[in-house]
Amino acid sequence: MLGVDKNATDDEIKKAYRKLAKKYHPDLNAGDAEAEKKFKEVNEAYGVLSDKTKRSQYDSFGHAAFTGQAGAGGAYQGFNGQGFSGFEDIFDAFFSGFGGSQTTRRNGPSRGQDLRVEISIGFEEAAFGTEKTIEITRTEVCDSCGGSGAKKGTASKTCPTCGGTGQVRQQRNTAFGSFVNVTTCSTCGGTGRVIENPCEECGGKGTVRKKRQIKITIPEGIDDGQAITMSGQGDAGTFGGPYGDLYVYINIRPHSIFKRKNYDLYCDIDISYPQAVLGGDIEVPTLREKIRYNIPKGTQGETTFRIKGKGIKYLRSNAHGDLYVKVHVYVPKKLTPKQEELISELRKTFGEDNIIKNNNDKSDKGKGFFDKMKDAFT
Repeated sequence: MLGVDKNATDDEIKKAYRKLAKKYHPDLNAGDAEAEKKFKEVNEAYGVLSDKTKRSQYDSFGHAAFTGQAGAGGAYQGFNGQGFSGFEDIFDAFFSGFGGSQTTRRNGPSRGQDLRVEISIGFEEAAFGTEKTIEITRTEVCDSCGGSGAKKGTASKTCPTCGGTGQVRQQRNTAFGSFVNVTTCSTCGGTGRVIENPCEECGGKGTVRKKRQIKITIPEGIDDGQAITMSGQGDAGTFGGPYGDLYVYINIRPHSIFKRKNYDLYCDIDISYPQAVLGGDIEVPTLREKIRYNIPKGTQGETTFRIKGKGIKYLRSNAHGDLYVKVHVYVPKKLTPKQEELISELRKTFGEDNIIKNNNDKSDKGKGFFDKMKDAFT
């Protein structure tokens, strides 16, 4: 599975494992069942080859060392008839629960925890992309001891209580047979190692909490609630395991004019009576600049116009969404005497009696006020 020679060193095995674990990691292969299967197999293989006892058993018996008790029936069934949940459970049962001479300790390389943060950015920053610097607090490998937990110049020792296995076995003989109880070693906490001279910087933990400034590149077109993955920027792993990831979730502040739906923009603008009746160019705002857009004669209030390509840029594409502009006919509350005079004259040209008659005329049903105004001018 790891593609290494039988005589490979620990460093060669670790290097091969990290390469394949990164290749098949679920975060990089979302929804890929085959990659998920490979990832589990790679972890199981490393769990064997990174442990001297397990590796010795594998060298002697191959896969049979871990599946020999499964028999023709398939998955191993425990005393309670329940199938074991994973490789570790099968291995533990093989070597400890059924009278084997060895026990295992779960202290192999473990990936660090993922971290999650949220940041707030402006509407335009999301549309055009930007860079941000955030501060996070994470667990890092101690620089002083290199993650060993032992004071510089010293080293940890094999636990005298468990002999380095991380577990303590207690055997009890009864009339019904011999029963073995396996518990985590209280002396070393299951690590199999004892630190007599702890590192002063990390107190023997091998990791420390530190604040870091992380620069984030926010891509053009990102939407509210989406996340940016920063690989390897999470917490440190244990026993040489890789760092976790940092997930940065984006919150976008609202805009004073525009609303967004996916990659399309929406806005409302006012137009005057003459513009609605006579049509012509109107000024329309976009995120980058104001443009001129021609509306037809007799435009009704609440009409929505679509302007192609003036929306948000798609992620990982040069395509853009569209801009939808809804127009509202503005009715002034105050007029100058001259304006009132002109509107009164215009009112006479329509003839109110004819308008009332037209409102009751079936042939005019469905026509709005501006349709009738348009008819008056044609």
